Amino acid sequence: MWQPVYANETTPCASKPWLLRKMCLRLHQIWYEGSNELYLPFYAWHNRFMYTEEKLRTTHYNENAWGGGMGKGFYDEDGDWHGLYAMAFLDSHKHVQPVAGYAFLKTLQLSPNARIGGGYSVLVTMRPDIFDGYPFPGAAPWIGLTYKQVSLSAAYVPGGTNIGNVLFVFARLTFDKA
Repeated sequence: MWQPVYANETTPCASKPWLLRKMCLRLHQIWYEGSNELYLPFYAWHNRFMYTEEKLRTTHYNENAWGGGMGKGFYDEDGDWHGLYAMAFLDSHKHVQPVAGYAFLKTLQLSPNARIGGGYSVLVTMRPDIFDGYPFPGAAPWIGLTYKQVSLSAAYVPGGTNIGNVLFVFARLTFDKA
């Protein structure tokens, strides 16, 4: 069962301006009070309706997005989940794609052990086929279904014709703090 966590004003965030202080406190909570998490990406569905027939004929997309990562996450005073994460996985062309970011899920408690949530992630990633492999920022909607310490999550990577429009699916395992 989750317990609410509150950051206090004795953190290094106390001297920051109001808006930055609130953000700093939340990041401080996640990092110092959050639980360790293991991320296991495993599937990436490409929305075929957003790709031309020619592109689908000439390109084979990898949908086994195997990879792994670590993160920190916690439930706030409202029961909503916040997380910091870093992971790497095989992208659509079987290249390793690193990603790191912050995620937020507004959650609904279904039972003492189960919850469902929807929210977003802001992230930094890099791919050899986008911006010549230089890191770039992104944002994606994120959903999750959690039972006890196991979550099945998905993020939708938006895009245009022949690029993006991928449903990225992964598991998240949460380890209690010692």
